[in-house]
Amino acid sequence: MIRISGLSKKYNEKYVVKNASALFPLSKVTSVIGPNGAGKSTLLSMASRLTESDAGNVVIADKALEQWSSEALAKKLAVLRQSNNINMRFTVRELVSFGRFPHSKGRLTPKDNELIDRALHHLEITHLQDRYIDQLSGGQRQMAFIAMVVAQDTDYIFLDEPLNNLDIKHSVDIMSILRKLAEKHNKTVVIVIHDINFASAYSDNILAMKQGEIIKSGRVEEVIKPDILEGIYGIPFNVQKIDGNLTALYYRSN
Repeated sequence: MIRISGLSKKYNEKYVVKNASALFPLSKVTSVIGPNGAGKSTLLSMASRLTESDAGNVVIADKALEQWSSEALAKKLAVLRQSNNINMRFTVRELVSFGRFPHSKGRLTPKDNELIDRALHHLEITHLQDRYIDQLSGGQRQMAFIAMVVAQDTDYIFLDEPLNNLDIKHSVDIMSILRKLAEKHNKTVVIVIHDINFASAYSDNILAMKQGEIIKSGRVEEVIKPDILEGIYGIPFNVQKIDGNLTALYYRSN
């Protein structure tokens, strides 16, 4: 599991994340929610060592984050950042193969190709593998980037707003795949997400942030409550159970 304790980060003496502590359980999907500027992406970035923290510590698989070598960490934790801009022209398969670099160092083995094939299959984009990235729709491109992360074959997967600018179908497809990775392939998935209802329907746990602080964390039903959501977003919510999932509905008060 991943445990973060007392993580803090500030810029120009202003805290972006302040004294954040949380647990990301094994083989579960944890969604990090909160308004813009809540510190969600910074929290994930510090937990994956992409950003240096000012205070606190992170433990991954019973080992302090600073004790992991970069090579060993890349075999344990895969990260998909919010912005993924590629200036060179790659096919989908070439992009996905980059996920194997921590293992192959660019020299793909039969095992690497097997895992690339598996990732393409998981994301249901095998038929796109010879297409160029710039020929894909936004949803297809995001699927390819997630396949690259899946091909890395790590125990832990961090994704920063993977549903950004996607339509409902592609969002459902991606969240269903992440759910399957946790349930059937024992991956620990942590996702920064803005859509509360997707978080409610596909997550095991939710971590809610506001102004750099973790306001509440726990199982979905412990966090998706009207008073908690109103306290985070500053607008009223009505929470209902629809088809077995909690659904948060914003409503206009008189």
